[in-house]
Amino acid sequence: METTTSDKSGKKEEEVKSGSAFENSLKSSDTEEQIDIWFYRPIGYQIALFCAKVGIRPNPVTIVSIFFGVAAGILFYYQELWINVIGMLLLVFANSLDSADGQLARMTNDKSRLGRILDGAAGDFWFIAIHIAICLRSQNEGWSAWIWVPGVLAGASHVVQSAMADYYRNVHLFFIKGTSGSELDNSRDLQQEYDRLSWSSDFGMKLIARTYLNYTKLQESFSPHLQKLLALVRSKYQNGLPQELVTDFRAHNRPLMKYTNIVQFNTRVLFLFLWLFLDQSWIYFFFDMFVLNPILIYMIVNQEKVSRYFYQKILNGKTNGYQTI
Repeated sequence: METTTSDKSGKKEEEVKSGSAFENSLKSSDTEEQIDIWFYRPIGYQIALFCAKVGIRPNPVTIVSIFFGVAAGILFYYQELWINVIGMLLLVFANSLDSADGQLARMTNDKSRLGRILDGAAGDFWFIAIHIAICLRSQNEGWSAWIWVPGVLAGASHVVQSAMADYYRNVHLFFIKGTSGSELDNSRDLQQEYDRLSWSSDFGMKLIARTYLNYTKLQESFSPHLQKLLALVRSKYQNGLPQELVTDFRAHNRPLMKYTNIVQFNTRVLFLFLWLFLDQSWIYFFFDMFVLNPILIYMIVNQEKVSRYFYQKILNGKTNGYQTI
């Protein structure tokens, strides 16, 4: 009886440890979508465990995900549904790898600026391939070359949508977890790092740094009031944010996180798969422009409102009595 009780206790402890390890591999429940928690993150966690065991680092996992995602896009060119389904499975696996690289980085504390850049670029490579494939497919189906216009416009929309969703999530994580739990960068620091690199001796890294600097400037250009808030917070609370401010910001900002998820991967891919099944893949471009862009605008407008509110609250001295964490 004692042995049985001891065995049960040991199993419970293992389950608790396993659950805790999985939760620690996530960024935050605030920023995770349900389908990710139920599907992609558990798969990614198992991949991350395997990679950690055999010594594979996060960046190679990201690079492999690029190849699978691009291969998926190429398979969407064909009108045969069974080939498209293989592409869908490859894209799902690519996203599982994309989940695994971040989880692996958090599990092993193997984080790097290059890793963050690669992680952001991976999805862009996938969808460039997807957009090109749909344009070529549409031309084969009788569309004129004008199909490239919505294809390019939808691609540009996708870049902005993904950039702002990623930025707002990192801002949220910065407020609730601090710099250690966020990957929030700013163009001022990135510009200094870029200027220190030489085109002659650091060509590859300088090119990557330039691309990432432009990407960060794009994010900042769409969030002027948020930039004022971040500048004020960094100057006023150098030793950590007041706990009451953290709680208040989380309460106001958390409802906006669902919009960052909508304009990212899962929603767009579900509709992409639907139109591939219906053999009407061209509709995806118009969904991107006329459904996801209004959601993006709503997200930006409301994020700026939240930023103005907290900027004025801090500026007016309403947080003077808070104890910093």
